[in-house]
Amino acid sequence: MIDVAFAVTGGPLPPNHRYALAEALERALPWLADAPQAGVHSLNLVSGSGSEALVSPRTRLRLRVPRERADDACALAGAELAVAGCRLRVGPAQRRELVDHHTLYAHLVACAGDDELAFMRAVQDELDRLGVRCRPVCGLHRVVESGALPGFSLMLDGLVADQSLTVLEAGLGAHRRLGCGLFVGHKSAAAVGTPP
Repeated sequence: MIDVAFAVTGGPLPPNHRYALAEALERALPWLADAPQAGVHSLNLVSGSGSEALVSPRTRLRLRVPRERADDACALAGAELAVAGCRLRVGPAQRRELVDHHTLYAHLVACAGDDELAFMRAVQDELDRLGVRCRPVCGLHRVVESGALPGFSLMLDGLVADQSLTVLEAGLGAHRRLGCGLFVGHKSAAAVGTPP
C-alpha cells in the first residue's frame, strides 16, 4: 500500500461530505471500489460560517491504495470532482510511502453504536487476527454524516516496525473509503496524556 496525496482547491463543502466524496472518487477512478483495503483519508477542512467547511491551502486529498494502483491513482491529478453540489479541483499527485511508527492513530474507526467495551473487544479481535500485539487506547466517540456513521478515535501504542506496517496497510473496521479505520503515525501516546 502507498498513499497518494493531492492539493485541492474549491468548495466550500458541507460537513457531511464523506459519502459524496467517495462517490465522486469512484466515478473518477472506477477501480477504487474494488481495490482491496483502498481508502480515502478524511479531508482536513476549516470550519466556516453556518453549515459549511472551507478547503484551505493546506487541505490534501489522500488516497491509500495498493502499490500497483499508484499510477492509476495519480491520473486523478487535474480532475474536477463534483462533491455534494460543490466543485473540487485536484492538483498534482505526490506519492508518500507508509512509514512505521511506534504509535499509530485513527481519527475514526467505525462501529455499530456507542458501546466502548464492545468496540474495544472488536478491535482486539481484529488485532489478534492480524497478529498484532500493542496497547489500544480508545478515544472519543464520534458520529458523522448526520448520524449515519458512528465510531471512536483510536490509538495503538507499543507497535514494532513490521506490525505497525501491517496496521497501516490493513486498517481496522469498515468503511475505508469514508475515511474510517485508516491510521497515521503519531509522536507518542504520552503526547495525549496516556501513561508512558
